[in-house]
Amino acid sequence: MADGSSETKSSNQMWGGRFASGPDAIMEEINASIGFDKKLYAQDIRGSIAHATMLAHQGIISAEDKDKIVHGLDTILSEIESGAFEFSRRLEDIHMNVEARLATLIGPAAGRLHTARSRNDQVALDFRLWVKEELQKTERALTGLIAAFLDRAEEHADTVMPGFTHLQTAQPVTFGHHCMAYVEMFGRDRSRVRHAIEHMDESPIGAAALAGTGFPIDRHMTASALGFREPTRNSIDTVSDRDFALEFLSIAAIAATHLSRLAEEIVIWSTPQFGFIRLSDAFSTGSSIMPQKKNPDAAELVRAKTGRINGSLIALLTVMKGLPLAYSKDMQEDKEQVFDAAESLELAIAAMTGMVRDMTVRADRMKAAAGSGYSTATDLADWLVREAGLPFRDAHHVTGRAVALAEQKGCDLANLSLAELQAINPAITDKVFDVLTVEASVASRTSFGGTAPAEVRRQIAWWRARN
Repeated sequence: MADGSSETKSSNQMWGGRFASGPDAIMEEINASIGFDKKLYAQDIRGSIAHATMLAHQGIISAEDKDKIVHGLDTILSEIESGAFEFSRRLEDIHMNVEARLATLIGPAAGRLHTARSRNDQVALDFRLWVKEELQKTERALTGLIAAFLDRAEEHADTVMPGFTHLQTAQPVTFGHHCMAYVEMFGRDRSRVRHAIEHMDESPIGAAALAGTGFPIDRHMTASALGFREPTRNSIDTVSDRDFALEFLSIAAIAATHLSRLAEEIVIWSTPQFGFIRLSDAFSTGSSIMPQKKNPDAAELVRAKTGRINGSLIALLTVMKGLPLAYSKDMQEDKEQVFDAAESLELAIAAMTGMVRDMTVRADRMKAAAGSGYSTATDLADWLVREAGLPFRDAHHVTGRAVALAEQKGCDLANLSLAELQAINPAITDKVFDVLTVEASVASRTSFGGTAPAEVRRQIAWWRARN
């Protein structure tokens, strides 16, 4: 039979060196959230001040205790912001760390602060306040990015470039029009942000653990004090809800996807093979071995951060998908994903705004590429329909023959002679050459939302009035 010392040794090996003291150490490690939720300190203190003020107003605590509590919380806020506050893992989370310090500062009055609330509604409030503030920051950042694109679009409303489908030259467009495509994308992202703020603009405090409270609290008072439209309307849903965090991550994932698509284009455009733009040294790095290299690292890192943000969304969806009402400890895993995604998105938007404002647009390279691949073939087909009265399918066939001839001769459509074109279809006149240049092509696309410079400028003016 094995002796006791052997069993103890085996047990310690099972727990491992990091948890030499056994299961108590493991429980502290898995249970503590102060390592990340200390980020919520300002929201926690703000919520507690509003709660204490309401309790005093309702006669639930004395005005004297309220004044002590508020003074103590202000002191703690100053300590945290100065770096003097000592966070304790033993106290688990930001709420208990603040409450313990408050007790040290003001004594028994600190114990009255938690009247008519629970850590469940307290954390829901703190986290909701933080996400709301982050959404407001995201809205401002997107507005700045849109403004950068509007400036570049206005500057290049007449700059011709190739428009692509399948990354193959399709039809000429203007760089201004291309920039405005991103204005539309980031404008929708900003609209989603604004809707999310509207959805979550309800105060959780007062829901308590899950059933509300018997104290005569005024939840409308605390909601107003904290800048919410109104209090939440169901106490069970209040402490169970993380929709606001999921919506933030969803918005972040969509915006990051748009940023990633833009980053990909910047990477492509800055290659010597394209040469459409040149990034400044501020957003590029060199190679450790190849002195000629200038790498678009900032764009590549923006592209990569999309994976982190998407992963955060999937992680929190997975945490929430099987939880019964109301609160479960699983929900402690909500914050790190949101914090990380918010930081990644904020950095990505800032980097992209800098790149858009800073990059040099090489209009000559864009124009040279705009006419490649017979990009005005559709203009020829449209001319045959409009001027020669051909059905579009017949015009498409005629244009295909013209492209084949140009390929055979190694020239552009505009360099074919009138006689060569008339040999394909006698209805063609010399007026066709008015539409075969890239400048004429883009100028003709005057439909609402089209690439004609005048239409691009009209859309820029519309956005400037709303940005």
